Amino acid sequence: MTNRCRGTTTPAPPPRTTVTWAGANARRLARQHLLPGSAPSPSASPADAVSAMLGAHAQVLSAAELSVGLRGDGLTRTDVRTALWTDRSLVKTFGPRGTVHLLPAAELPLWTGALSAVPAGASPFPRDARMTPDQVEEVVAGIAAALTGAELTIDELSDEVVARTGPWAGDLVMPGFQSMWPRWRQVLHLAGHRGVLAYAPNRGRKATYTNPGCTPLPGPGAVAALIERYLYAYGPATPAHLARWLAAPKPWVAGQFAALADAGAIEEVAFEGEGPAWVVAGDTEFPADRARGVRLLPYFDAFAIASWPRTELFPGAAYERALAGGQAGNYPVLLVDGTVAGVWHPRRSGRRIAVTVEPLEPLPAPRLRELEEQVERVAAIMEGTAELTIGPVTVGAHA
Repeated sequence: MTNRCRGTTTPAPPPRTTVTWAGANARRLARQHLLPGSAPSPSASPADAVSAMLGAHAQVLSAAELSVGLRGDGLTRTDVRTALWTDRSLVKTFGPRGTVHLLPAAELPLWTGALSAVPAGASPFPRDARMTPDQVEEVVAGIAAALTGAELTIDELSDEVVARTGPWAGDLVMPGFQSMWPRWRQVLHLAGHRGVLAYAPNRGRKATYTNPGCTPLPGPGAVAALIERYLYAYGPATPAHLARWLAAPKPWVAGQFAALADAGAIEEVAFEGEGPAWVVAGDTEFPADRARGVRLLPYFDAFAIASWPRTELFPGAAYERALAGGQAGNYPVLLVDGTVAGVWHPRRSGRRIAVTVEPLEPLPAPRLRELEEQVERVAAIMEGTAELTIGPVTVGAHA
């Protein structure tokens, strides 16, 4: 390329790496320890597994236990519960998208530093239900003080917050589950993101909360580190992918990507079906072959939620059968060679784990044998005895 003004030659930029969907999907599965031969060492802990997947969605704790166990070597639900409530190497708190997650305790400063730096979107609540910025800070400070050295139920915490702030915090203005919740609860997840609230062990059937005593890392560095970790686990990815995973404003995420690119921390690749996308700088090696094997993933598994494009992971009839309005996670999924090929349903009765699998197409004998092995593994993680039923083939079925 010739510079006409100076008469010099400017070297052309190096060609971008081209990444196929199959290669990206196989690498994601391997880094999630979901491919044969990709499991971590026998000494890997539940915290190691959660770190690899960037948090385990834990609104349904039994599903989180299964997600973690599937990424370990011999891990069971007891191992996860021990890590959470005894060793405290895991923390149950509010993670990406403001949803309940298991996060590694050692990484909580990074997570809280990044999540608390994400700009808040428009309030979904009516104007008369909202809180001013000063009220938000007052409530978060009240939560932090009330939970320091304590484990409180939501009702006990509510009484403490109202006592430390004012009656306005207790106004019943938030729609809840067939009831109205007090005003202050709209920032419950924010207290988690600030590092002053996490779940403690249940008291009977009631959840309790405590202050984990976490000091968040400075926001800019924490955000950059989390983006790089996301790209390592789920790249190539676009700013729109990360914005959806993080529930962050798209322009803000685009600005973060631009800053990281200018600093040489990430690089652009050509991603099949998506166009320009990003990976960690220098992290451009991808498998030549597509993923192979059968896997069962539970509700809201991190791999299904964070992998894009959805039309490739949920091809054809799987897009309608295994997604809810385009949202992943509402159904446990059957993976065959790295893509969704059906759904499944676990049902526990004592130690018996009845697993019904509904494939989108009939499974040949070799795949059925792999499926049986996966069902046995699911039952072992759940500390039960497996029973497999192949349900009707559901080609074209709607959820």
